[in-house]
Amino acid sequence: MFTGITEYLGEIENIKKNKSKKTKKNEIKANHHTEITLALPESKDIKIGDSVSINGVCLTVSKLNHAKATFQVIDETINRTNFVDLKIGDKVNVERSLSIGGKLEGHFVLGHIDGIGRIKKLERGSFGSRIKIEILNKDLLPLIAQKGSIAIDGISLTVVTVRKSIVEIALIPHTLENTTLGIKKTGDAVNIEVDILSRYISNIYQFSGNNKKNSKIY
Repeated sequence: MFTGITEYLGEIENIKKNKSKKTKKNEIKANHHTEITLALPESKDIKIGDSVSINGVCLTVSKLNHAKATFQVIDETINRTNFVDLKIGDKVNVERSLSIGGKLEGHFVLGHIDGIGRIKKLERGSFGSRIKIEILNKDLLPLIAQKGSIAIDGISLTVVTVRKSIVEIALIPHTLENTTLGIKKTGDAVNIEVDILSRYISNIYQFSGNNKKNSKIY
């Protein structure tokens, strides 16, 4: 579990796609995944098996080589997130998992991406900046509330308005300077995770009483 407070920006060092292989008995060995290696110089105490949020996606450290960590990512994750667009040299938001007794300064973020958003407009100004994101999966819109929490590429943010399929969010200079939102541009894809409370309320509503039919929100 995470809080949506980005610790620092990591850099993609390598992307390697592994394909399924046949064994000597001509059996298919399930080995189809992508290995993504990041430089994580500020995570000196990281260990193999640790969970780390990369652009809001919860991944497990599978290999370590000094300050470089490698994560194994299945095709399902690649296809459902903006990882499909990742390139060597790209910057990504990094957050280690919440420790017991740690500060909860954002909101509870699971690292399970609900869908993709597309940046429609990014306004930067001396008195404040705003970003407008189109939610591509319209089923998510009822789960996004004005003044509620949302995770964009793993960053805990507050929704200003929701109009049709566009979510508008206000950004402070610190967020732009310390996350990938400061280097994003119009048309870029971002990972969306709705508030966990919305997920459970939707699930309860869907399966309660007379709401079983035609009541699917999520």
